[in-house]
Amino acid sequence: MKNKILAGGTILMLAATAALGAEAVANDQGQGPQYDQGNLYRANELSVDGFGTASVGEYTITHPSGNRARQNARLGAGAGINYFITQNIGIGGDAYSENTTGTFIDSASANLILRLPLGQSGFAPYAFGGGGHQFDVAKLWFGQGGAGMEYRFNPHVGVFLDARLVMPNETRYYGVARLGMRFSF
Repeated sequence: MKNKILAGGTILMLAATAALGAEAVANDQGQGPQYDQGNLYRANELSVDGFGTASVGEYTITHPSGNRARQNARLGAGAGINYFITQNIGIGGDAYSENTTGTFIDSASANLILRLPLGQSGFAPYAFGGGGHQFDVAKLWFGQGGAGMEYRFNPHVGVFLDARLVMPNETRYYGVARLGMRFSF
């Protein structure tokens, strides 16, 4: 009887570990699973993003003030997908909309991403650069560069905040900030 109980407990523990992911580590203090912080950011990692945006024009960027940003900012929402070839180098694409009266997607872009996880803290600053196409207000191509910070709660869920400078080929440049959730697989 004792062997059957022990075997059942082992099966339950294996099932719980599989459901939580291979990164789960048993906790001797009975507080539930904890994660090996070294594996929060992995090579061959696919992630999807959902985010909100705020963009401001060139004048607001070069002459910053809280009042000017409140009056001139455009808000929106978007989604993205990223794939990290190594722990530090990835590619990503995103699209967002800030104008509900025009086309569904206002802007779409692709980027090369360089990230640097900070030990076992869960934080990873990153920089990116690339380009894309704007579909609404003015149809044009652009280059962009930016930086941000991600924090992972566990190997599969995190939050991020970043900002980018967008340099269109025909109009003045502008800035876009994003705040969102990231789900990694």
